Amino acid sequence: MTNSILKEIKESLAVLSIPEKAAFLPRFFKTGKGEYGEGDQFIGVIVPDQRKVAKEYFSKISLKELSELLSSEIHEHRLTALLMLISKFEKTKEQTVKDEIVKFYLNHLQFINNWDLVDTSCYKILGRYAFENQKENLLKELSKSDEMWHKRIAVVGTMHYIKKGSFDLTKEFVTQNLHHQHDLMHKANGWLLREMGNKNESELIVYLNQYYKEMPRTCLRYAIEKLNEELRQDYLKGRV
Repeated sequence: MTNSILKEIKESLAVLSIPEKAAFLPRFFKTGKGEYGEGDQFIGVIVPDQRKVAKEYFSKISLKELSELLSSEIHEHRLTALLMLISKFEKTKEQTVKDEIVKFYLNHLQFINNWDLVDTSCYKILGRYAFENQKENLLKELSKSDEMWHKRIAVVGTMHYIKKGSFDLTKEFVTQNLHHQHDLMHKANGWLLREMGNKNESELIVYLNQYYKEMPRTCLRYAIEKLNEELRQDYLKGRV
């Protein structure tokens, strides 16, 4: 059974492969030597098509089978596996199943190793679980990790908190990793600050007034993107 359903899923994705995408995506996701996605492999399936496959198979596949798909060297296999995992998490009402899915997610972090894999899954599974079960430590431990993808999972995971009007955890993680060396963290931090501002602009303004002068420029630009132009220019030119 395991080989059968995995074979079906992989064949379904292979049929949807677009050669031009397969050629383009390795450059887009920086898979060259020394780059953040080094060694990742692509078959060229667009995300909407992966979502269709995930929708068809998520209720049929077991976590054991998902483990094999999520550990694939092919990027689209991993993202499709995560899309199915999200659906399993969102559709179940059983706490024990949610617990099991979160444990599975944490045990497979090594395969959630590019920004789209992180951003698609972390707040819908780990962030929501932490919020609903008052288990912020799950995210706090990841934020302290030396691994960049873990840090990104932590801060993007707070998206669920922001949607619920809770901002302290986001601010804590952004501040903790404000000076991280990689621009993928600067972008994530700025993005989450921007989302906080979308929900409550005054919260963003108070945070910016304290930290904007020491923020990496990329982080600042992301954070202020939705502010009115005059205020944006004041922050960019250090006039606040």
